[in-house]
Amino acid sequence: MDLSKSKVFTRRDFLFQGVTLASAVVTVPTFLQLSAVALAQAGRPPAGVSAGSMSNGRILVVVQLAGGNDGLNTVVPFGEAAYYKARPGIAIPEKDVLRLSKNGRGDGLGLHPSLAPLKELFDEGALTVVQGVGYPNPNRSHFKSMDIWHTADTNGTGDGWLGRYFDNKCAGAPGASGCSGHDGVAIGRTAPLAMQGRTFKPISFESPDLFRWTGEDEGDAEAKAYAALMRSGPVAGASASEAFLTRTALDAQIASERIREAVARRPEVEYPGNRLAQQLAMVAAMIRAGLETRVYYVTLGGFDTHAGQGGANGTHANLLDQFASAVRAFHRDLAASGLSERVLTMSFSEFGRRVGQNGSNGTDHGTAAPMFLVGPMVRPGVIGDLPSLTDLDDGDLKYNVDFRHVYAGVLEQWLEADAAKVLGAKFRAANVVRKS
Repeated sequence: MDLSKSKVFTRRDFLFQGVTLASAVVTVPTFLQLSAVALAQAGRPPAGVSAGSMSNGRILVVVQLAGGNDGLNTVVPFGEAAYYKARPGIAIPEKDVLRLSKNGRGDGLGLHPSLAPLKELFDEGALTVVQGVGYPNPNRSHFKSMDIWHTADTNGTGDGWLGRYFDNKCAGAPGASGCSGHDGVAIGRTAPLAMQGRTFKPISFESPDLFRWTGEDEGDAEAKAYAALMRSGPVAGASASEAFLTRTALDAQIASERIREAVARRPEVEYPGNRLAQQLAMVAAMIRAGLETRVYYVTLGGFDTHAGQGGANGTHANLLDQFASAVRAFHRDLAASGLSERVLTMSFSEFGRRVGQNGSNGTDHGTAAPMFLVGPMVRPGVIGDLPSLTDLDDGDLKYNVDFRHVYAGVLEQWLEADAAKVLGAKFRAANVVRKS
């Protein structure tokens, strides 16, 4: 098709056609309109078509608890005398534990009292607790262990597991096989390794106000030139490299506008004032706005509690309260919008803590820890057995569930992907999602 003879597409047309990505340059040559027109005419859905029509409509939200969350004071084995013996100063008193007992599992276990919002979700059948999650030959370095979780490789090398998912599902390119340029969004200064594929790269921003073209800040001349570009018609004769720049610059500019407009809308429920809640409120806003994003990634740090960890109160209790209250508000928000059935939330930390407390009323780097999965589609209850508190590996828990079994369950049962291709090996999928 001779694009020089095609209809002129305005920015409004591009928004309706769903073209998405953003300009990181101060000035952009006029050929940048070319590829956007091609994208718009190559099968993008018209206005009013939901994100679900582009894929199965399912969304995964990953919550990273950075620093090494203490699993034993999160999912508390109050029925084990060895727990109280190992932690005389920081153990959660049995009277304060929020007891779990559902589907014949969870007896002798409970949640930290700060996780009362998660206990609500558990009682509603919308929370899965996976116990004793880890991997062979555990590494107690924050950076190395995080690389292992992000790559799903015990050497901690290679591309991110979610990046590989996008590489496989979307051919690593915006617009391919019904994928968009913002299928993966991370809230933070940098995109996590987990979301970086061989060809796929996610959008990452700390604040939607910073995710925009900033050339207009340089002066009126740049602003007027850019506005004229956005109003201009297509230009014929662009090279392949120019077309690539078009896809990058125009897609990103319009994604920026869509995201900032979405986040500006008020949520359906009131969120707590913590940082994680702010991140999840942004995610909920983008979901409500119908962005085609399949995976969102958020992070709560501070879990490296070597000192002053506290029991029912203290640093760790405050962190767990932030986590639980934010996740509950997020899912209440989605439910109020009629979207909760589409969104599965999964949390993890790079490792747990040692069984015994240290001399500073804290805990040092350990191994196995629990994971949580939240949503009305999860298989509710407790998965996996509590690792022995007496049969230890040099003072640490022996893991019972390889984290890649959980990843495989999420990939196969929720994202409908070939887990073996994404993870690079066959792992038995943990049954984390109800059969539909």
